[in-house]
Amino acid sequence: MHYVGYAPLVAAVGNAGAIGCITALTQPTPEALQKEIRTCKALTKKPFGVNLTLLPALQPPNYEAFAQVVEDEMASGQLRMIETAGHFRGLEPFVKKFKAAGAFVIHKCVTIRHAKSAEKIGVDMISMDGFDCAGHPGEADIGNWVLFAKAAKELKIPFVASGGCADGKQL
Repeated sequence: MHYVGYAPLVAAVGNAGAIGCITALTQPTPEALQKEIRTCKALTKKPFGVNLTLLPALQPPNYEAFAQVVEDEMASGQLRMIETAGHFRGLEPFVKKFKAAGAFVIHKCVTIRHAKSAEKIGVDMISMDGFDCAGHPGEADIGNWVLFAKAAKELKIPFVASGGCADGKQL
Protein backbone atom coordinates (compact mmCIF):
# COMPACT_ATOMS: atom_id res chain seq x y z
CA MET A 1 0.00 0.00 0.00
CA HIS A 2 2.53 2.46 -1.27
CA TYR A 3 1.89 6.03 -0.06
CA VAL A 4 -0.79 4.75 2.35
CA GLY A 5 1.10 2.58 4.85
CA TYR A 6 2.17 5.34 7.22
CA ALA A 7 2.41 5.11 11.01
CA PRO A 8 -1.02 6.65 11.85
CA LEU A 9 -2.90 4.12 9.70
CA VAL A 10 -0.72 1.19 10.80
CA ALA A 11 -1.19 2.11 14.47
CA ALA A 12 -4.97 2.48 14.01
CA VAL A 13 -5.12 -0.96 12.38
CA GLY A 14 -3.16 -2.42 15.30
CA ASN A 15 -5.30 -0.67 17.89
CA ALA A 16 -8.38 -2.10 16.16
CA GLY A 17 -7.05 -5.64 16.60
CA ALA A 18 -5.39 -6.41 13.26
CA ILE A 19 -1.81 -6.03 12.10
CA GLY A 20 -0.79 -3.28 9.72
CA CYS A 21 2.38 -2.73 7.72
CA ILE A 22 4.43 0.38 7.18
CA THR A 23 5.53 0.48 3.55
CA ALA A 24 9.29 0.92 3.74
CA LEU A 25 9.78 2.37 0.27
CA THR A 26 7.15 5.07 0.81
CA GLN A 27 9.91 6.62 2.88
CA PRO A 28 12.60 8.44 0.89
CA THR A 29 15.51 7.21 3.04
CA PRO A 30 16.32 4.52 5.60
CA GLU A 31 16.47 7.28 8.23
CA ALA A 32 12.93 8.37 7.35
CA LEU A 33 11.79 4.75 7.67
CA GLN A 34 13.33 4.57 11.13
CA LYS A 35 11.47 7.75 12.12
CA GLU A 36 8.19 6.32 10.77
CA ILE A 37 8.67 3.04 12.68
CA ARG A 38 9.37 4.98 15.88
CA THR A 39 6.29 7.14 15.30
CA CYS A 40 4.23 3.97 15.00
CA LYS A 41 5.71 2.64 18.25
CA ALA A 42 4.68 5.88 19.96
CA LEU A 43 1.11 5.61 18.61
CA THR A 44 0.45 1.99 19.60
CA LYS A 45 1.74 -0.72 21.87
CA LYS A 46 0.35 -3.39 19.51
CA PRO A 47 2.51 -5.39 17.08
CA PHE A 48 2.92 -4.21 13.50
CA GLY A 49 4.95 -5.02 10.42
CA VAL A 50 6.94 -3.49 7.60
CA ASN A 51 6.61 -4.22 3.89
CA LEU A 52 9.88 -4.22 1.96
CA THR A 53 9.44 -4.64 -1.77
CA LEU A 54 12.65 -5.70 -3.53
CA LEU A 55 12.31 -4.83 -7.20
CA PRO A 56 14.88 -4.09 -9.89
CA ALA A 57 15.03 -0.44 -10.89
CA LEU A 58 17.27 1.85 -12.90
CA GLN A 59 18.29 3.50 -9.63
CA PRO A 60 17.36 0.99 -6.91
CA PRO A 61 17.14 2.21 -3.34
CA ASN A 62 19.67 0.96 -0.84
CA TYR A 63 17.66 -2.14 0.10
CA GLU A 64 20.33 -3.33 2.52
CA ALA A 65 20.15 -0.07 4.49
CA PHE A 66 16.33 -0.22 4.64
CA ALA A 67 16.59 -3.85 5.81
CA GLN A 68 19.12 -2.89 8.49
CA VAL A 69 16.75 -0.27 9.90
CA VAL A 70 13.99 -2.89 10.06
CA GLU A 71 16.29 -5.36 11.81
CA ASP A 72 17.51 -2.72 14.29
CA GLU A 73 13.96 -1.63 15.14
CA MET A 74 12.83 -5.21 15.82
CA ALA A 75 14.68 -5.19 19.16
CA SER A 76 11.64 -3.70 20.94
CA GLY A 77 9.53 -6.74 20.07
CA GLN A 78 6.72 -4.61 18.68
CA LEU A 79 7.87 -4.86 15.07
CA ARG A 80 7.41 -8.59 14.49
CA MET A 81 6.34 -9.20 10.93
CA ILE A 82 8.02 -8.43 7.63
CA GLU A 83 6.25 -8.73 4.31
CA THR A 84 8.57 -9.01 1.36
CA ALA A 85 7.82 -8.93 -2.33
CA GLY A 86 10.07 -9.29 -5.34
CA HIS A 87 13.61 -10.60 -5.37
CA PHE A 88 16.07 -7.88 -6.30
CA ARG A 89 19.53 -9.55 -6.27
CA GLY A 90 18.07 -12.46 -4.36
CA LEU A 91 15.47 -12.70 -1.64
CA GLU A 92 17.35 -15.23 0.48
CA PRO A 93 19.83 -12.87 2.24
CA PHE A 94 16.93 -10.68 3.38
CA VAL A 95 14.88 -13.63 4.62
CA LYS A 96 17.87 -15.01 6.55
CA LYS A 97 18.55 -11.57 8.08
CA PHE A 98 14.93 -11.05 9.15
CA LYS A 99 14.48 -14.60 10.45
CA ALA A 100 17.70 -14.33 12.49
CA ALA A 101 16.26 -11.19 14.10
CA GLY A 102 13.09 -13.11 15.03
CA ALA A 103 10.70 -11.86 12.36
CA PHE A 104 7.71 -13.71 10.98
CA VAL A 105 8.29 -13.36 7.22
CA ILE A 106 5.46 -13.29 4.71
CA HIS A 107 6.43 -13.22 1.04
CA LYS A 108 4.05 -11.95 -1.62
CA CYS A 109 3.86 -14.23 -4.69
CA VAL A 110 1.90 -14.30 -7.92
CA THR A 111 2.79 -17.82 -9.05
CA ILE A 112 3.13 -21.20 -7.34
CA ARG A 113 6.69 -21.47 -8.66
CA HIS A 114 7.68 -18.29 -6.82
CA ALA A 115 5.82 -19.41 -3.69
CA LYS A 116 7.67 -22.73 -3.65
CA SER A 117 11.01 -20.93 -4.04
CA ALA A 118 10.15 -18.64 -1.11
CA GLU A 119 9.02 -21.64 0.92
CA LYS A 120 12.33 -23.38 0.21
CA ILE A 121 14.39 -20.46 1.54
CA GLY A 122 12.43 -20.31 4.77
CA VAL A 123 9.61 -17.77 4.69
CA ASP A 124 6.87 -18.49 7.23
CA MET A 125 3.87 -17.71 5.05
CA ILE A 126 2.89 -16.72 1.53
CA SER A 127 0.63 -13.87 0.49
CA MET A 128 -0.82 -15.34 -2.70
CA ASP A 129 -1.81 -12.53 -5.08
CA GLY A 130 -3.74 -13.47 -8.18
CA PHE A 131 -4.65 -11.34 -11.17
CA ASP A 132 -7.82 -10.16 -9.37
CA CYS A 133 -5.75 -8.58 -6.61
CA ALA A 134 -5.32 -4.84 -6.43
CA GLY A 135 -1.92 -3.24 -6.88
CA HIS A 136 0.62 -4.96 -9.10
CA PRO A 137 -0.50 -8.58 -9.50
CA GLY A 138 2.57 -9.67 -11.47
CA GLU A 139 2.76 -10.67 -15.09
CA ALA A 140 1.43 -14.24 -15.03
CA ASP A 141 -2.25 -13.22 -15.23
CA ILE A 142 -3.41 -16.18 -13.12
CA GLY A 143 -6.77 -15.60 -11.46
CA ASN A 144 -7.13 -15.88 -7.68
CA TRP A 145 -9.42 -18.89 -7.64
CA VAL A 146 -7.09 -20.97 -9.80
CA LEU A 147 -4.04 -19.80 -7.87
CA PHE A 148 -5.54 -20.35 -4.40
CA ALA A 149 -6.72 -23.89 -5.20
CA LYS A 150 -3.30 -24.82 -6.55
CA ALA A 151 -1.53 -23.21 -3.57
CA ALA A 152 -3.68 -25.24 -1.17
CA LYS A 153 -2.53 -28.43 -2.89
CA GLU A 154 1.15 -27.65 -3.40
CA LEU A 155 2.41 -25.46 -0.54
CA LYS A 156 3.54 -26.87 2.80
CA ILE A 157 3.36 -23.54 4.63
CA PRO A 158 0.25 -21.39 5.22
CA PHE A 159 -0.85 -18.82 2.70
CA VAL A 160 -3.28 -15.93 2.80
CA ALA A 161 -5.64 -15.30 -0.09
CA SER A 162 -4.86 -11.71 -1.01
CA GLY A 163 -7.41 -9.53 -2.72
CA GLY A 164 -10.19 -10.23 -5.16
CA CYS A 165 -12.65 -11.50 -2.53
CA ALA A 166 -16.05 -9.80 -2.65
CA ASP A 167 -17.47 -10.83 0.71
CA GLY A 168 -15.61 -13.91 1.91
CA LYS A 169 -18.36 -16.42 1.03
CA GLN A 170 -16.20 -17.84 -1.75
CA LEU A 171 -13.46 -18.65 0.77
